[in-house]
Amino acid sequence: MAPEATTPRPKPAPSMRAAACHNGQSFDRFLAELKQRAIAEGVSQSAIAAASPYLTYNQGIVNRDRGQRVFGQLFTEFAGRMAAPYRMQNGQQHIKAHAAAFARAEKEYGVPPAVIAAFWGLESDFGANMGNLPVLPSLVSLAYDCRRSERFQNETIAALKVIDRGDLTPSEMIGSWAGELGQTQFLPTHYVTYAVDYDGDGRRDLLRSAPDVIGSTANYIATGLKWRRGEPWLEEIRVPQTFPWEQADLTVKAPRSKWTALGVTYADGRPLPNDALEGSVLLPMGRNGPAFLAYANFAAYTEWNNSLIYSTTAGYLAARIAGAPPMRKPAGPVAQLPFNEIKELQQLLVKAGFDVGKVDGVLGQQSRTAVKTMQLRLGLPADSWPTAELLTRMRGNTPRAQAAPASTTATR
Repeated sequence: MAPEATTPRPKPAPSMRAAACHNGQSFDRFLAELKQRAIAEGVSQSAIAAASPYLTYNQGIVNRDRGQRVFGQLFTEFAGRMAAPYRMQNGQQHIKAHAAAFARAEKEYGVPPAVIAAFWGLESDFGANMGNLPVLPSLVSLAYDCRRSERFQNETIAALKVIDRGDLTPSEMIGSWAGELGQTQFLPTHYVTYAVDYDGDGRRDLLRSAPDVIGSTANYIATGLKWRRGEPWLEEIRVPQTFPWEQADLTVKAPRSKWTALGVTYADGRPLPNDALEGSVLLPMGRNGPAFLAYANFAAYTEWNNSLIYSTTAGYLAARIAGAPPMRKPAGPVAQLPFNEIKELQQLLVKAGFDVGKVDGVLGQQSRTAVKTMQLRLGLPADSWPTAELLTRMRGNTPRAQAAPASTTATR
């Protein structure tokens, strides 16, 4: 059973600064208008009354949202921990234990069991770690805050709809600090739209019902993330050192026949099929790290979580659960610039006219694209991986006396 939440104690009133995007409204006035909007969208008065004791402001949640850090580790470190053999084996065991639900989901939605199981394992360790906070205070606090107000107003109303249709009670809504619920961590809007009743009990219970979790996750991946039935998602490959590195990019799509002509093979040396199925060469750690062929279905992973490290790990874990061998160990250590030097490189790229998104010391897709363009401009291997040489060239001076960049030997 999910833990029962006690009625939250009243929180200190939020500062007026937090209400700047609401024309100076107090939280109570903002909440009253949000409730009216929910009623206009069909939520019953009884559902709002049941939820009201939980619709309180929590400044701690807002502080946590503004201070969160995204993934900044090496891919092999993150994947080594999150796609560890025990999680692969756990995924395979869950597929056997719930074979009927997985078979039904694959038939109805076209999503392979391994893909569902990988997200299930990564998001909550198959229900063991769903979060321990009441989500309604989190949702309404983030709705009142100005950073992502409109998004979390919609999420709050969606949570009220989940209550209204009888799927969960307000006290059962225990999840993550940012409002995700259930064993695959659905935001309330996804819960309302994609949750299905797979065990036939009349409720869509993503906290306790494994069949509901399996069917709902398959529905979201297929319907929301546009999964292509019968197509692969991510396969490990071997790329020759003669490869034109600028072609290694998720935005560069080409048939497998082209990649074969450029010397790309499967990781064990077997040839790729010489066909027209399109994929992109993905180098999450540059030309000296692991290499993958990412197919159209990989877009479902980057849509689920736009962190390249997370999405690649999720795709890799699904491949492992489906029977793929462990990824090859790189020939030697793969150096990663320290956080402060990645941030400095981002600042130099911005000065050079590039849009890197946030200057935050984290290598996101926009930063990778800017790095690749600068590598091409400077005549360096354009594999989108920032190096000490690139940073030195962009500084326009000789290397300064400093500690050696962090270097990590990749592990499985």
